[in-house]
Amino acid sequence: MEGAEPFFFPGNEIGCLLIHGFTGTPKEMRELGEFLADHGFTVKGVLLAGHGTSPLDMEKTSWQDWFESVLDGYRQLKGKTRKVFPIGLSLGAALALHLAAHHQVDGVLALSAPAFIKDPRLFFLPILKHFIRFVKKGPPDFLDPSVPLRHLDYPVYPTKSIEQLLKFLAHLRGELSLVKAPVLFIHSRTDKSVPPDNPIYLLQHVGSSEKSIVWIERSGHVITEDIARQEVFNACLDFIRRHSGPDLAELQPAP
Repeated sequence: MEGAEPFFFPGNEIGCLLIHGFTGTPKEMRELGEFLADHGFTVKGVLLAGHGTSPLDMEKTSWQDWFESVLDGYRQLKGKTRKVFPIGLSLGAALALHLAAHHQVDGVLALSAPAFIKDPRLFFLPILKHFIRFVKKGPPDFLDPSVPLRHLDYPVYPTKSIEQLLKFLAHLRGELSLVKAPVLFIHSRTDKSVPPDNPIYLLQHVGSSEKSIVWIERSGHVITEDIARQEVFNACLDFIRRHSGPDLAELQPAP
């Protein structure tokens, strides 16, 4: 898929690891990445395994494969920077929390983060996945009418991948207490894909002593591209600045 490529913007010793969502691409994180790079940070936008090509590729991957893509990006940033902040959207937010549960990070930004998916139809998924390979997506919930024209993702959900997502979220719920780094959840009150009770649950169960939620009043699920995206970008910037240690003006360029 043209435009689905990962990206890297060199900067100072503070690294930002940007992780896109389920069936999405790095493109939905790119504007945020450019914003952070403009403020001097080193930015890596990863492409999750099975994404950015074809749903046929995605259905062959597991959640462990998706996380391995995140881990590769983390290791690259860790080798270049002094601090690393994973910033994930939706599935990417869940993967960022999983990373924080097992690896040293300096703060987590969890955007539109899911803890669970409540849909009675999922009860039949173990059977349906053998007969229905792909589920067509419904209409997007963007409030900015121009976003669907440039948003880049798969038009369908592979049913095997949905099952992997459910397994991963169940695994994540069992390890949230291991997350000790500061966490900021950023979530739209009008998110139809991941309702607001999700970040509240996550906030209550992560082991971090510093944790909070910034609520976005008007936005769809993909808050990095929708109408309130600048508010999201500013919240991310403020969080990273507060947890970056010394005066940012004194930071050296990453090697």
